[in-house]
Amino acid sequence: MDYLPIFLDIKGKRVIVDGGETVAARRVERALSAGAIVEVYNDTLSAEFESLQTNPNLHHFTRSLTEADIAGASVAYGASENETRDKLLYYAAQRYGVLANVADVSEYCDFITPSVVDRSPLVVAISSGGAAPVIARILRARIESLLPPAYGRLAEFVGGFRDTVTNSIKTNRERRRFWENTIEGPVGDLFLAGDPAGAERQLNAELASATAENQGTRIGEVYLVGAGPGDPDLLTFRALRLMQRADVVLYDRLVGEDILALMRRDAERIYVGKLPQQHTMQQEDISQLLVDLALQGKRVLRLKGGDPFIFGRGGEEIEKLAAHDIPFQVVPGITAAAGCASYAGIPLTHRDHAQSCMFVTAHGKDGDLGLDWEVLIRPQQTVAVYMGLSTLKHLAPEIINRGVSPETPAAIIDNGTRENQRVIVGTISTLVDLAEAAELKGPAIIIIGSVVTLHEKLQWFAKREESRFRMTLTPQTSL
Repeated sequence: MDYLPIFLDIKGKRVIVDGGETVAARRVERALSAGAIVEVYNDTLSAEFESLQTNPNLHHFTRSLTEADIAGASVAYGASENETRDKLLYYAAQRYGVLANVADVSEYCDFITPSVVDRSPLVVAISSGGAAPVIARILRARIESLLPPAYGRLAEFVGGFRDTVTNSIKTNRERRRFWENTIEGPVGDLFLAGDPAGAERQLNAELASATAENQGTRIGEVYLVGAGPGDPDLLTFRALRLMQRADVVLYDRLVGEDILALMRRDAERIYVGKLPQQHTMQQEDISQLLVDLALQGKRVLRLKGGDPFIFGRGGEEIEKLAAHDIPFQVVPGITAAAGCASYAGIPLTHRDHAQSCMFVTAHGKDGDLGLDWEVLIRPQQTVAVYMGLSTLKHLAPEIINRGVSPETPAAIIDNGTRENQRVIVGTISTLVDLAEAAELKGPAIIIIGSVVTLHEKLQWFAKREESRFRMTLTPQTSL
């Protein structure tokens, strides 16, 4: 993050604007809307100032700006597009400790002005740090369409109950939970539907109920959320919503920092990651921790790579929760086979290659793979092997010994869907050596079957997103 996002309180404070054209008008308009006393310096003002000149907080000076004018101001904007005037404003601002911003001259800017969606008192500010202002404007337009003006009025409405709720519900966590349930529940629905009286009655009823509940012990809840294979764009809307509600999150090594960055900032984070043969926390302890945290009244997010119910041991965790009557939700995620294969241009099924696909894990219970080899090696079938990188030396020969051709196409997708994705393509007989040569670290998924031959032809995602993904392609042998 190149700039610290803050909102300045400039009500009743002096703001200097040097210039009289369009850019200056926009700066003046923004400052006046925030309650500032604005002084604009220019011999004339453009027609865009007409609607602003009736504002009693706007003072127009037809003379040139001087250094002395800057003293005591809170913010100074340079919008004259004149280098001499810009320099005077900036260096005077530095001398007097005033925040300065000169339009389109980054070296004369202590701050940048973001694109703003104004639903006062709700304000959304968007910035690209000056790198791509067009993108910021596009995002602003999208948010404008998604955020009805009524949300500003809703913010004012609930703000009127803030002191009452603070006095009635004593803990920060319970207050936050109350407001989330209120705004996302019937109260918010009634208000946005044009029934503020009904919303007020509902809010008072829910406050009375919440106050009664707080007299005793309140059980929390657990969210088992699939985070997908790595790319945060693959998260579901429901996953994102629950990530913002949780008080504490338990996450493993498959969940990257870019996904964790989407968590609520003040949520407690507990790493329970598992490396092959190296567990930070045993599964039994993880399941018990979910129970313990929920019994403390917390909303607990169990964030899992891929899907919770596909080799994610989510079933074991909800069994533990159910045994203790802990309420829970399960949010599916895109599993690694589907996500990684798609990003690598390898269809799991194809009319000319495979009519079925099997998901297997190379990490069975107590170290035993426990694979049904007769089902596994059927023709016209794709096999996706999860967590198979560390056991590939044993897995590949075993498959060949069962009668599968050594020249059967196979691929390893390492860090699939992420910026450092690599795809290694070969055959069952060559894949072990190729993986060792590439020094893959995982997480990785192995795809076996003739669909792998389509990789080079269909890797459309890699071709379209070359700046995001680096593909390591090893020539196939005898495919």
